[in-house]
Amino acid sequence: MKRYEKYKKSGIDWLKEIPEHWELKKLKYEVSLKNDKVLSQDSMLTYIGMENIESGTGRYIATDSEVEGLANYFTKGDILFGKLRPYLAKVFLTQTEGICSTEFLVFRCNESNSNHFFHKLLLSPNFIEVVNSSTYGAKMPRANSEYINNLKVPVPSLSEQTAIAAFLDHKTAQIDALIEKKEQLIEKLKLQRQAIINEAVTKGLNPDGPMKDSDIEWLGEIPAHWEVSYIKRGVELLTDYEANGSFDSIKNNVVFTDDTGYAWYVRATDLENNFISDENLVRWVDEGSYNFLEKTKLYGGELLVAKRGEIGKVYLMPEVSVKATLAPNLYLVRLNDKLDSQFVWYFFESELGKSQLKLKNRSTTMGALYKDDFKEIPFVFPPIEEQIEIKNKLNTIAEKYNHVVDSVLLSIDKLKLYRQSLISEAVTGKIDVRDWENPEK
Repeated sequence: MKRYEKYKKSGIDWLKEIPEHWELKKLKYEVSLKNDKVLSQDSMLTYIGMENIESGTGRYIATDSEVEGLANYFTKGDILFGKLRPYLAKVFLTQTEGICSTEFLVFRCNESNSNHFFHKLLLSPNFIEVVNSSTYGAKMPRANSEYINNLKVPVPSLSEQTAIAAFLDHKTAQIDALIEKKEQLIEKLKLQRQAIINEAVTKGLNPDGPMKDSDIEWLGEIPAHWEVSYIKRGVELLTDYEANGSFDSIKNNVVFTDDTGYAWYVRATDLENNFISDENLVRWVDEGSYNFLEKTKLYGGELLVAKRGEIGKVYLMPEVSVKATLAPNLYLVRLNDKLDSQFVWYFFESELGKSQLKLKNRSTTMGALYKDDFKEIPFVFPPIEEQIEIKNKLNTIAEKYNHVVDSVLLSIDKLKLYRQSLISEAVTGKIDVRDWENPEK
């Protein structure tokens, strides 16, 4: 893209230089900050929460968000700006009248400005970074609205604002369409991988081998030489955090450390998000606590099954170089020589396996899986050598799928960075789009 003919120094670090004919004005003179409050339970208008806006893109994400209490009122064309530090990049141009979380600031453009342009300006990474520097508060840092209002921003003429907004609307729509296609590809790959897992753990690797009826409706036919029993037949140990002692004894003997400690205190969230890759994200206990939690020490290879919360989640404890012990809300399952732990994990990764765990859920609100219910889940018992063959095959397939997915995710990240860069360059005048014509017209 070409640059403007002449520039002038702005005297502002995040802007540096701007086109010579552009003006610098305080934001509060171009947009007004609205603070109209309503009780959300009394309103029939659509509610927008923080979870409804995607960071960095301003894309709307439909959810079943509901809230009771005060909410901010907005009209069509207002700009919502997330004021909490994790959500500063959540900026949305409203399409209808509605109400939103009070954690959004509501800006309304005056008649001499384009709300589309100012939406992109507030969404630009440089502006977000400057606002981020003004946040205050230790636990939930938030933006200072007075500071934001007094920030000087670049202001081209209305016609130029309109041209920039049209250019960015078109270009970002193209980028978003590409991102969406890549995200759809990832979902297709996941479904394909899931189908392969389902087939392997219930039908084996030989599609032409003799089959027999399993006498279990949801399982259907299985290889003729496989056995069917309850999973308890392959369980050597099924225990949990509470097995270490009474509530009071655990409270008195388990000490957490603020920094890296003696042993990793393994929670479901650690495994779900691969937090062990960053020792600052996990919790640690001291040596005395680790020794007190004797019954739930982890060595790698155990199955960790969600007993509360999201029933259906099963994790395979990784081999790690640090000592580790189990946290609450998970069962520790150690298997005997009849079952391979990774084969069992793949089984519960399949839709059939997950569905059986979910059927055992005793609570529709918080989620609850009891030991006896887990033990009574019907399970397939291929010969152990075949289990290992199946898991190795699935590991190879998973490695290929992960490689492709990682490649697609990398390309999505690059597109998002390009999108942000394009917005930043256009709204700060680093590129001249006045002569751009929409090819779709």
